Amino acid sequence: MERPDAAHPGRRGTRRRLTIDAGPGAKTPPLPAHCEVTGVLHERTGQDGQRYAIRFRMRLPDAWNRRFVFQGGGGTNGDIGNAVGPATGGAVALAQGYAVISQDSGHSNATNADPARGGAVSFGFDAQARADYGHASLKASYDTARAILRRYYHGEPAHSYFAGCSKGGQEGMAFAQRYPEAFDGILAAAPGFALPKAAIAEAWDTQTYAALVRAPGETSVPIARLAQAFSDADLSLARSAVLAACDAKDGLSDGLVGNFAQCGTAEVVRELRARQCSGQKQQSCLAPGQIDALVKGFGGPRDSRGNALYASFPWDAGLSDNGWRIWKLGLTTPAIPAINAAMGAPALATIFSTPPRALGPTPQAGMDYQLGYDFDRDPAAIDATAPGFPRSAWMDIAARSSDLTRFRARGGRMIVPHGVSDPVFSINDTIDWWNHVDRRSNGRAASFVRVFPVPGMAHCAGGPATDQFDGFAALVRWVEAGSAPDRIEAAAGATTPWPGRTRPLCPYPLVARPIAGAGDTERAAAFECRA
Repeated sequence: MERPDAAHPGRRGTRRRLTIDAGPGAKTPPLPAHCEVTGVLHERTGQDGQRYAIRFRMRLPDAWNRRFVFQGGGGTNGDIGNAVGPATGGAVALAQGYAVISQDSGHSNATNADPARGGAVSFGFDAQARADYGHASLKASYDTARAILRRYYHGEPAHSYFAGCSKGGQEGMAFAQRYPEAFDGILAAAPGFALPKAAIAEAWDTQTYAALVRAPGETSVPIARLAQAFSDADLSLARSAVLAACDAKDGLSDGLVGNFAQCGTAEVVRELRARQCSGQKQQSCLAPGQIDALVKGFGGPRDSRGNALYASFPWDAGLSDNGWRIWKLGLTTPAIPAINAAMGAPALATIFSTPPRALGPTPQAGMDYQLGYDFDRDPAAIDATAPGFPRSAWMDIAARSSDLTRFRARGGRMIVPHGVSDPVFSINDTIDWWNHVDRRSNGRAASFVRVFPVPGMAHCAGGPATDQFDGFAALVRWVEAGSAPDRIEAAAGATTPWPGRTRPLCPYPLVARPIAGAGDTERAAAFECRA
């Protein structure tokens, strides 16, 4: 198979059958016969002296269904990805005949990992690598994929899709806003479209919760101690307070805060204070400082004048789950440092700030940086430029524009699932974005983009939630059959309090409410989506 662009060496094609590891003790069925293509684009030497390139993997099934999927990345990327596509209809997209591409966003965790400049985030010292991470590598990879499809199949795909979560969700938003002609449908889950500002919120949380365990006179706090700010019992008490205040607002007390938008801080605080210790801290009550910290953390970061630096977070029942704890606080058993400090801090310092700053190689260095972060002075760095960095991090990486005019005009459709208990990207920010899109669309945003909140769900998956659903299949039906998703059926997994429970996920602003006399409220059929 010939290279579509002979100026970019390194591409190769192999034919194979593949089995993908699905976790301990389980494997997916072998995937169908397909050609695997790996390639290298835009090789160059960066301003930081490192060698960069955009690396991609593409899988081309023998039995092609004339559909194409671009698979989003995650975190700080740097990984070429497996290019098997989203799980849909009980199997990954490749197994259903989709051609799939994944890519590393223009840097490699194996080769662009200068330890003196932060390791995996060291690409933040190169302006083009930042732009590639934010959006530029997406178009280059997409154009190459389309050229390969034409060469290999002698034709164009009938339909093209994007699917990703987190950073992958940001990539879907970047396509819709910067390259709106690329896809018929985009699944942009838990989109990190305001990554630099969300990283400021991570520093806010670290400072807020570290204050609970900081000893007098300490200049910093050992990162392992952050997990002691709240015990599991403490977070369970906080969960019970949220449920007592807001569970029944959707018409049923069932452990899910379905009507989270109507769950106010004042009523949650009343329930938290009802669980406050009257004397010394006990396992059965919350200390006053813990309650204050939760209110401050959920309120989102602000400067000393009260100006919001990122969105607030909604009160939801997933705050007692490890999926929330591991981001904000870390785990005690096993000992895992808070992701906010271990990953969020280096990203903020090196990728999202100008000029970039390298932190030390340990998670403690991230903790120290966040504890010293000045919310009056330091947030300006995400909008700053400097010699060698003509564009700010926000210009290159943010994908929060509400202008989807061209995406809508070309007939594009977008589904945005988002966990209400997402600890890193607030669904309040996503809903605020959708409301702006709706105003720009004269109240017609739902005709082409729909946000589906998932009560209880953490970041992309997990939590006490009905987090098992097929958003990609709903997107395909919308694009190809014109069937707009008025609800998406979802199920609770085995580790939730209600294994096998089903619920409809409803497009915002609708809420799943029980139908009077409909019977078993553990089944989705007993609910309807209404205001």
